[in-house]
Amino acid sequence: MHNRSEQKRLQNSTRCVFFLTGLVFALWSCLVPGVKDHARLDDGGLGLMLLCLGVGSLLGMPLAGMMVARYGCRIVALSGLGMACIALLPLSFLGDLRMLPVCLFLFGGGLGAVETAINIQAVAVEERGRTPMLSNFHAFFSIGGAVGAAGFPALIALGLPPSMAIVPGQVVIGISMALAARGLLARRLTEGKTAQGLVMPSGLVWLLGLLTCFAFLAEGAVLDWGGVYLSTQPRIVPLQSGWGYSVFSFAMTAARLAGDRAILRLGRDRMLLLGGLGAALGFGFLVFAPGTLFVPAGFLLIGLGCANIVPILYTLAGRQTAMSAHAAVSAMTTMGYAGILAGPPLIGALAMGISLPAAFLLLSLLMIAIAASFCLAR
Repeated sequence: MHNRSEQKRLQNSTRCVFFLTGLVFALWSCLVPGVKDHARLDDGGLGLMLLCLGVGSLLGMPLAGMMVARYGCRIVALSGLGMACIALLPLSFLGDLRMLPVCLFLFGGGLGAVETAINIQAVAVEERGRTPMLSNFHAFFSIGGAVGAAGFPALIALGLPPSMAIVPGQVVIGISMALAARGLLARRLTEGKTAQGLVMPSGLVWLLGLLTCFAFLAEGAVLDWGGVYLSTQPRIVPLQSGWGYSVFSFAMTAARLAGDRAILRLGRDRMLLLGGLGAALGFGFLVFAPGTLFVPAGFLLIGLGCANIVPILYTLAGRQTAMSAHAAVSAMTTMGYAGILAGPPLIGALAMGISLPAAFLLLSLLMIAIAASFCLAR
């Protein structure tokens, strides 16, 4: 039986690293326009540069799974988070087209490593506590993103250049990493066996990874295309085109904070069913009720529906027996991130070929597929 104070320390450190990862993501999103200006990139050039970030993440995730198996979550999570944090500073002013891809690759690799390691830690901590916790952990990622998205513009408004506005965030991240280190799992997860190298998903993990890809694709579609959709709605007068994502983010954060209690009350199977159906209904509102008050309700339902899907899928990955938990979480994270990378261009191609509402209808069908998988959580 694990000591209660030790379990509390593990939980708090896990929340802290999720928060810091969300903070790093938000700081990076604030830097993207500046990166484009400093390097004098057009949209196509920026897309190619961002591909370096994606490649770094896709390579970092499976490598992180292997390293966690050998050395534990602590060194991998802190190294990845530290590398991503350090890379933010040169990215805030760099215009050299030779060094920029290198920095983006390292930044992406760091993010991939910390995301994999901290999700492996979260699954292990939840298993030790024998109670749902993953939704709450993922909520702190959203909270960190909100803090970063608000704090960085506030520092810029005070007159600080981006390179100086990044520094306070780096200091906060560095101090928080030191405080969280003691509560991160340091022991290898293979219990004396030889750690697995890079492995392909097998058995149930293929399906869980595909469902994770669908969920991340839906989240990415709201982020990248929600504002574009709202700009086509003449009968709605929003304050700005980003309000749809704001509604989505608020709903997702609130639902994740309440998610663990809801899972205890309803069960993971019903939560997965309700989440998939809710997100499908939200996309349905966007497709079939344009220009009405159902549009804000659509973004709200997508956020509420998507909120707890990925945490539940990670829990299932930790409990399946086809692969070790660390390898399954690594594979799922990689497949999910592939959905984030492929989502924006895929939605764009569908929008050009048919229409954006038709692309959203496809996402609604994918959410129904997630709902139909509820039996996996029994």
